[in-house]
Amino acid sequence: MSQTTKFAAGGKSTGRQGYAKLSHVRNIGIAAHVDAGKTTLTERILFYTGASHKIGEVHDGAAHMDWMAEEQQHGITITAAVTRAPWREHLLQVVDTPGHVDFTIEVERSMRVLDGVILVLDGVRGVEPQTETVWRQRCRFGLPVIFFINKMDRPGADFLRSLAHVRERLGIEPVAMTVPLVDQAAVVDLLHKRLLTFGGEQGERVTSKPCPAEIWAPLAGLRESLLLAAADADETLADRVLAGDEPEPAELIAALRKGTLAGRIFPCFGGSALRNLGVQPVMDAAVDLLPAPLDRPPARAQLPDGGSEEVVLGAKGPLAALVFKVQMWDGRRHCFTRVYRNRLLPGDKVSFLAADGRVVTEQVARIFDTDAGRKTKLDEADAGQIVLLAGLRHASTGDTLCAPEHVLSLERIETRQPVLSLAIEPAAGTLEDKLLEALDKVEQEDPTLKVAEDPETGQRLLKGMGELHLQIVLERLEREFGLRVRSGRPAVALRETITRSAAAEALYTRPPTPDGKHPELTAWAAVSVKPRPRGDGNRIDCDPRVRPEGAELLPEQVAALRDGLAAALASGPLHGAPVEDCAVVLEQVELFGAATNAEALAAAAAKAARRAVDEARPAVLRPVMQVEVVVPEDNLGSVLGDIQQRRGEIQATAIRDASVTIDCEVPLEALLGYTTDLRSLTQGRGQFSMQFLRFDVV
Repeated sequence: MSQTTKFAAGGKSTGRQGYAKLSHVRNIGIAAHVDAGKTTLTERILFYTGASHKIGEVHDGAAHMDWMAEEQQHGITITAAVTRAPWREHLLQVVDTPGHVDFTIEVERSMRVLDGVILVLDGVRGVEPQTETVWRQRCRFGLPVIFFINKMDRPGADFLRSLAHVRERLGIEPVAMTVPLVDQAAVVDLLHKRLLTFGGEQGERVTSKPCPAEIWAPLAGLRESLLLAAADADETLADRVLAGDEPEPAELIAALRKGTLAGRIFPCFGGSALRNLGVQPVMDAAVDLLPAPLDRPPARAQLPDGGSEEVVLGAKGPLAALVFKVQMWDGRRHCFTRVYRNRLLPGDKVSFLAADGRVVTEQVARIFDTDAGRKTKLDEADAGQIVLLAGLRHASTGDTLCAPEHVLSLERIETRQPVLSLAIEPAAGTLEDKLLEALDKVEQEDPTLKVAEDPETGQRLLKGMGELHLQIVLERLEREFGLRVRSGRPAVALRETITRSAAAEALYTRPPTPDGKHPELTAWAAVSVKPRPRGDGNRIDCDPRVRPEGAELLPEQVAALRDGLAAALASGPLHGAPVEDCAVVLEQVELFGAATNAEALAAAAAKAARRAVDEARPAVLRPVMQVEVVVPEDNLGSVLGDIQQRRGEIQATAIRDASVTIDCEVPLEALLGYTTDLRSLTQGRGQFSMQFLRFDVV
């Protein structure tokens, strides 16, 4: 976006004092499908800004942002890492997020506190399944986005085809800003009509010259699209552009920024982070096109009395800060937090509304700035900052830290339910208590990880989002806590449903005890159930006819009836799994005077609902995954046959450069161990990715 002098010299740090203005801060996340090059791009950003004095490569296990031992060992990002880097008198607060679907909660909670996103695509594969997941998350929070089409040095990479893929899969109109020329180690800057070349040992020396006519000619159409996009965002430019006038670059930047912030323009840059090609224009775009904290709309908060309040980012008003991640650091509990209003000091008391409705008050002990795996003590945290807080023992992901006299709650962070479980036990029986303590700490960090007990076998179950997710947890238990754990074969999470309508009634009676301490209890209930469309969830209708005529239910009795019906759906008749997509109607209840209290009504309603579910032909729901398989064309037949044997449903196939992409839906149970089987079928050349789609009858 800017010219050569800014590329070359703008990155050196001038100290924290120069970045006090919120208008000079950019909170950005870098997100993508796994292995698209997010961390490689982040390493270049840190190097070119002077925040890091060497480039660490992912394939060497030396990336600055992949600081966990498991990340270095597996060569993937597992946990979102926060760092900061100065560029052109601005401060970039950068969050490098995981690309693997098992760790999508890290992306979700990072997006919740970011102001803009750099979405990285593979120049060969274009938009991939996790790219679409990240896109939906970005849409949910309304974040402005710029694209970096990476890996343009690889055989088969095609910038224009990637733009078409973005247009087709994401339903938007991308605007090309730089076009890569890999053979010349250069990119064409369409905004300034110049050719940028990247020299030096690490591409740190950028030179700019007018773009030669023979290179520019085939790209003139992309320049025209850029001008039309700018004109569409700024009406003052429309007549000039249509008349053939050439606005100044500063005018175009202002218009493009306006459109990007409004979510109408999606700038796209091309290059190769690994080859140090085209990264600096992306960094300039983060400053020129992505929003400052003050550019984002105010957040809405709920008050305890049911009202709402607008939280405007800044120093005025009572404290409001969102905890978006809990992490054990050096064995101690820390909370990643973004401050939205006012400021935080060490020693401040903060209150928050817990998930169960309680107001909890704690004291902030220390505040840290973070740089991936390192932390530095701070004296305060101002509005707009992302910091690490120590001393909060009970605050968890999604809690809003407030001034004790003004409690409110920002929108909580959604989490998904686990789809896979492992039976685990310590290698030594004497370490049971230590294992429970370690699991509690890991579970606090990761809302998608659950620890439960199998009601039939009594085994302890570790539940997560996939095989890799659970594998990483077991590795962390051994490395961080010194616990060797024995585990069984992964088992998928189940749900139950009903397949037809049914009705039942039940009489609940409990005779009095001989000592008279517990009186007789009696209640009668009639319940009907019917199936709902898949994915619609349960609905409970608790407005029954009451016998004898003239009798009325007390509020606490209505609440007990609803609780009884909900309890019946919590455990199905086939495997004790939760019942889903079921409509329950409490048709009628009968009261027996003093013998019918809330407890009796809840028991009668639960008993009748269980009988109705038993009669409604219950069925098991299993997790179904959306799967994308990429294989050589020569292996297509054998891979398709294997997918069909796994009860997969083929939705589409697309051939691209001697490889075939297969889109299909497959039960998760059939995909356990599929990585090894796919490699065997394709001589190690096949790969696949999957994400949870729904629970369904298989």
